[in-house]
Amino acid sequence: MARVLYVEASPRKDRSASIEVCEAFIASYLEANPDDDLEKLDVWSLDLPQFGQSALDAKYAGIAGVSLTDEQQVAWDAIRQLAAPFLNADKLLFGVPMWNFAIPYRLKHLIDLITQKDVLFTFDERGLGGLMKARKAAVVYARGLDYFSDSSISPQEVYDLQRPYMQLWLRFIGVGNVSEVVVEKTLFGVEVDAAGRAEAKTQARAIAENF
Repeated sequence: MARVLYVEASPRKDRSASIEVCEAFIASYLEANPDDDLEKLDVWSLDLPQFGQSALDAKYAGIAGVSLTDEQQVAWDAIRQLAAPFLNADKLLFGVPMWNFAIPYRLKHLIDLITQKDVLFTFDERGLGGLMKARKAAVVYARGLDYFSDSSISPQEVYDLQRPYMQLWLRFIGVGNVSEVVVEKTLFGVEVDAAGRAEAKTQARAIAENF
């Protein structure tokens, strides 16, 4: 039995394109893998602490190899608790809308909290290494405009900071096998939006069957 962690990054819920496509993925996946366990992590329901002085001091104490104070330990324990679902997962699914050409700030906040040395990655004289058990992820990206075509309005190489960031982060923490589904033009009217969602759901279901 595999453990799948689904990270939901949109607050729009029943209006969200990324959630709609992820739900199609999940239905197909669970039909093919009925014994697997799915855990949902809604970034908008999490209590995300500030990465303040105690957490920062704990980070550098860990790098220096010195003991943490009680206050630092409390801050670091909170970070490890947030990271635990990621470390326990065998597979990952993300639903990520584009906000200001990148990812929602709540997802970025979570990533900034848990992406720490000896939590999700390590480094030594041999270099950097990811600590994730999961080696496979699927990411559903949603965006309002068109970033894949030769658009003079929103060319991908200039405006798309969403996919490159997620790709880099997943590789960095040790997840090398990443499948992607993109639903875009959600702001181009009801018919275009519906067609884009339908196509993305078809792609998501196909990936999920062998995920």
